Amino acid sequence: MQHDWSRLSHLQIGRYAEYFTKMQFTLLGLDVYSAEVDDRGIDFVVRQEPDRYWDVQVKSVRKLNYVFFRKDVFRIRSNLLVALTLFEDGLAPHQYLIPASRWAEPDGLFVDRDYEGAVSKPEYGLNLSRKRLPDLESFRFEHAAANIFGAGASRD
Repeated sequence: MQHDWSRLSHLQIGRYAEYFTKMQFTLLGLDVYSAEVDDRGIDFVVRQEPDRYWDVQVKSVRKLNYVFFRKDVFRIRSNLLVALTLFEDGLAPHQYLIPASRWAEPDGLFVDRDYEGAVSKPEYGLNLSRKRLPDLESFRFEHAAANIFGAGASRD
């Protein structure tokens, strides 16, 4: 069955999301540079012009639940993007492109947790649920990419 994502392992679904995202950026006419080591929370870099580039962190999810980014490797800045890919069996992947700066103003969907006095490390997160999914619409990949990269990066 096509789009039977539950058959794939956690590693396979993550790899699929990363390759799928790289191809989305390539279709926009951007250069994509893979990171040799992912020890800084960066999966790859996209470049639009010699002086315009963005670091990209890819996250893949099969269930609408909590997704997080450790603050020690995910620092809010203008050139950091999250590419979130949602996999639901029977459907093509839903993809979102979210600037890290969105976490500067937490709300019910975008959260900032410091866990003062707890074992868990500080993190930014996304509370994904059916109810909150419409709040991500403005971050749909095609729409967000046009906002971030301009009309020159739109698909034909």
